[in-house]
Amino acid sequence: MSQLKLVAFDEQDLSVVSAHVQDAVMKVGDLSWRAAERRFVAAINRFVWENRSGLFRHNNERRRSALHFEAVRAVSSTGISRDEPEEVLSLLAVRFEPGAQAPAGTVELIFSGNAAIRLDVDYIEARLADLGAAWETASRPTHKD
Repeated sequence: MSQLKLVAFDEQDLSVVSAHVQDAVMKVGDLSWRAAERRFVAAINRFVWENRSGLFRHNNERRRSALHFEAVRAVSSTGISRDEPEEVLSLLAVRFEPGAQAPAGTVELIFSGNAAIRLDVDYIEARLADLGAAWETASRPTHKD
């Protein structure tokens, strides 16, 4: 399977990116806000939901990927301690809340355990890119209905 590369410029695009990063895992230390560049970057291990045939026996694989957002004015978080860089976070969804003056708003990264990161952005510009080969993982993430 070729490496995934996606770009999001609106809410609909962002929902596609969100579907591809659902159940990604990352360490707190793999999150970076580059204030001078107005960029937020997350190095993630994403579950490859789009893989139906799969390279691996049970079709459960992950890939190292980069998820980044441009035009970020401010970053805030809930339920995440920067003092614990080895803490593992599990990403559930990426959402956009429009602001009072379009196209500005807030991108929210929602994690399990009631944790979240909010990015105040001038507009939506997100990129997701796989960085390397896939590896097999023992299980497929499940969700309660």
